[in-house]
Amino acid sequence: MTSPASTPATSTPGEYAHPVIPDTSRPDVVLVGGGVMSATLAALLGIVAPHWSITLFEAGDKVAAESSDGWNNAGTGHSALCELNYTPAGADGTVDATKANQINEQFQLSRQFWSHLVRTGLTGSPKNFITPVPHISFVHGTEGQEYMRARHAALTASPLFAELELTTSQDELAGWVPLMMEGRDPAQPVAATRSTAGTDVDFGSLTRLLLDQATSRGVAVHTGTSVQDLERTTDGRWKVTARHHASGEEFTVNAGFVFVGAGGGALPLLQRADIPEIRGFGGFPVSGLFLRSTNDALAARHQAKVYGQAAVGAPPMSVPHLDLRLIDGQQSLLFGPYAGFSPKFLKSGSWLDLPRSVRLGNIGSMLGVARTQTALTRYLVGQVLQRPSDRLEALEEFVPTAEGDDWEMIHAGQRVQVIKQDAKGRGVLQFGTELIVGGGGTIAGLLGASPGASTAVAAMLDLLRRAFPDQHADWEPLLREAIPSYGRTLADDPALFAEVREETTRTLELTGPVELAGAR
Repeated sequence: MTSPASTPATSTPGEYAHPVIPDTSRPDVVLVGGGVMSATLAALLGIVAPHWSITLFEAGDKVAAESSDGWNNAGTGHSALCELNYTPAGADGTVDATKANQINEQFQLSRQFWSHLVRTGLTGSPKNFITPVPHISFVHGTEGQEYMRARHAALTASPLFAELELTTSQDELAGWVPLMMEGRDPAQPVAATRSTAGTDVDFGSLTRLLLDQATSRGVAVHTGTSVQDLERTTDGRWKVTARHHASGEEFTVNAGFVFVGAGGGALPLLQRADIPEIRGFGGFPVSGLFLRSTNDALAARHQAKVYGQAAVGAPPMSVPHLDLRLIDGQQSLLFGPYAGFSPKFLKSGSWLDLPRSVRLGNIGSMLGVARTQTALTRYLVGQVLQRPSDRLEALEEFVPTAEGDDWEMIHAGQRVQVIKQDAKGRGVLQFGTELIVGGGGTIAGLLGASPGASTAVAAMLDLLRRAFPDQHADWEPLLREAIPSYGRTLADDPALFAEVREETTRTLELTGPVELAGAR
């Protein structure tokens, strides 16, 4: 099948034209949602199936405006270098690094793929979307010191974390994060680890770059166009009904494969597709709130991302962190998260999103979670009832000299946590992502949140393997050319890890001080 005529991007990044689509259109692939997941899948398909025609529908006026937007995610480049929730300690104090190694392996896939795209012509400097920023874990108290020593020992057993530094010295930490040490009780026991291999990623900028490149090779991107329904046809394809908001025009296309990468909007669309694989799944929306400072003097004294420990009984998504963010050429600081509650599944969603998602197939799962997640309920109620002084007090745990006038509250993206059934049919809340593949491999969707965007490449590689098993063997050499460690474990091959890290560091320009292309 020939590719459709390209949809040229306008002069404003992320905005695209809206040509009329005839009902006879039969793209090989339809992508629903203009975020980093769809953009990544489009880029991978450009390598393994460049002849396939692809059409993308984004409900918003711009792509990357929801969870992929720079201000709607932490931008950490999650690689488990600093996130303490990926290294839980057992009752005996032993730290389990399994999840941390898995997350780091996945982020290495992302680095390799982005490096390949830069080498082969991704527009602009890589500093437009990724830049080096040290990743630091910070705890206080004698128990915190014991945990950090055990965590450091567990992580550095792997070559992926071999260069992780450990300190229990306030004086040394004052060199790493001076903003956090000023005004701190000198008698307070502290401990921290630091990796200078950390990054800050602007996933909004990356998404726009990927989709601009996609349109140049014929991918049709339609913003301001929402998918209303998905229906399986008798020939095994999918009738995709969409509506263009500005004109009110409703139309259909007939797709061979559909990927629903619409963030919080994925669950309702997969439910409309009526695939059995979605039965039992529900969603629990949580609003993310952060304190932001655009004070250049503060940012100059905190050139790092620092993660602490969640409060006892709090969910993993509540892990506090103080991040240097680099967005649109400006350095800012972000502290949080604070949680809020809204029944919307997207920032631009409907107040009826949550009640409309309740079906006979998932009401048992959702009621089961309601019964078992009392700690989460208490946490959310407490967060919603917080006063500004309470939020400033939480910030002072990281920045003892913090002043409220330097910080403003911002609303980040909605996170819809996955509710699913376990092996015994009970409803459980899952803090992660879940790839759903149905229709005999003709439809797939991604549910859930963190680590999300950072592992988009790993998630979409998994999709290619599961949805296209017949083609996958032929695709593997092409994928391995772009991603040398694909199908291998870097932790088991230190030489390969050293090779790919050196190459990606050089290509992505991840050396030198923190900076952005065009920074002021």
